[in-house]
Amino acid sequence: MKLNSLALRLVLAAACWIAAALLVGGILLSAVFRDYVERGFDTRLVVLLESLVAVTTLDSEGRPQLTRGLGEPRFDQPYSGWYWEIAVEGRPLLRSRSLWDQTLPMSNEPTTSEALSSNARGPEGEPLRLAEREFSLPGADHRFRYGVAGDSTEIDEEVARFNTTLAWSLSVLGLGLIAALILQVRFGLQPLRRVRQAIIAVRTGRAQRLEGEFPVEISPLSDELNILLEHNAAVLERARTQVSNLAHALKTPLSVLTNEAAVAVGPLAETVKRQTTAMRRHVDHYLTRARAAAATRVLGARTEVAAVVEDLRRTLERIYAERAIRIETDLQPGLGFRGERQDLEEMLGNLIDNACKWAHSQVIVGTRTDGGRIVCTIDDDGPGLAEDQRVAVFDRGTRLDESVPGSGLGLAIVRDIAELYGGSITLERSPQAGLRAVLVLPAAA
Repeated sequence: MKLNSLALRLVLAAACWIAAALLVGGILLSAVFRDYVERGFDTRLVVLLESLVAVTTLDSEGRPQLTRGLGEPRFDQPYSGWYWEIAVEGRPLLRSRSLWDQTLPMSNEPTTSEALSSNARGPEGEPLRLAEREFSLPGADHRFRYGVAGDSTEIDEEVARFNTTLAWSLSVLGLGLIAALILQVRFGLQPLRRVRQAIIAVRTGRAQRLEGEFPVEISPLSDELNILLEHNAAVLERARTQVSNLAHALKTPLSVLTNEAAVAVGPLAETVKRQTTAMRRHVDHYLTRARAAAATRVLGARTEVAAVVEDLRRTLERIYAERAIRIETDLQPGLGFRGERQDLEEMLGNLIDNACKWAHSQVIVGTRTDGGRIVCTIDDDGPGLAEDQRVAVFDRGTRLDESVPGSGLGLAIVRDIAELYGGSITLERSPQAGLRAVLVLPAAA
């Protein structure tokens, strides 16, 4: 996906929200789990604390003693991290063997029916969770303070294991959500891709309008595009009609002047002949250019090159039948010109006609593709042109040999139309010893 892609923007924005949501959710779950583990640990300490009270009795001197053990072997291991202690007014009276000669950091705050739970440090600085509470024993005239402590690293280890499992679980979930999001975005944007393909079909001439069913959100867009295409086609048709009307309006008076000058004698008649001929040339040139310029702005134009070449071959072979000119073709099948048929006929017709005028006996027309462009070559076996003449013939009205019929505008018209379509025309020496015209035009898909 490209950097300015709509799909990439949607995926990145949603991925950021997913990552933020999973991060916040993970932190909250970890905090809730830690609280749960701490509560469970405190409950365990309180159970041990009550068990300690249950096995405590007073000796003859009123000192506490245990009738039996608590069933927890770590209370007998020195500095094991699990300790208990019985004290009165801050003075320890009895403690577990694990404490050795140390004491628990119990507070002096009075307790209620609930045990006090707090964090503390053990004899070797280890972190402890301490539960303490005051009890009155039968026969005693003061209250005893009981305390049981456990190593809180067990809480941290359990939370760490949970966090590890939580981290990779949320990571897998996040990747799954992003993958599902990408699929959803691709599926959701699929109609836009179909619109793009439909527009490409119109642009390359394979369709005249956007075809297919689109979602209700995109249907207004496709409808407006179809209306625009129809309007564009209507504007082109009006332009062509106006160009035809203008050509008719200008050519009729010119024909009248030409005919009148043809039957007249004198310098004025000769001047009228020359000027009307020049005017006819310029009218043909600029009307052709105007029509081609309008055609290049129309979407959906596509012309089969082979069909145009074959039609021109048959026509020109009949025209030059007296000179026995053979027109051979070497055409790549399936080539389409991205433009109007009459423009392609105008360009190829002028080039093949020129080749037939100068050829001794043979003209070869070939087509091929070069990237996204069509390369048309027209070779003849005539006398050819010098290198400086190959440039001069493109000037409007230039005729290098007056004995050959023509207006001198053919190559100039070909060049102008080709340039309007983004193409080009060049002249080279032909392998047939004559002249080669190379016409490069945009190809339709």
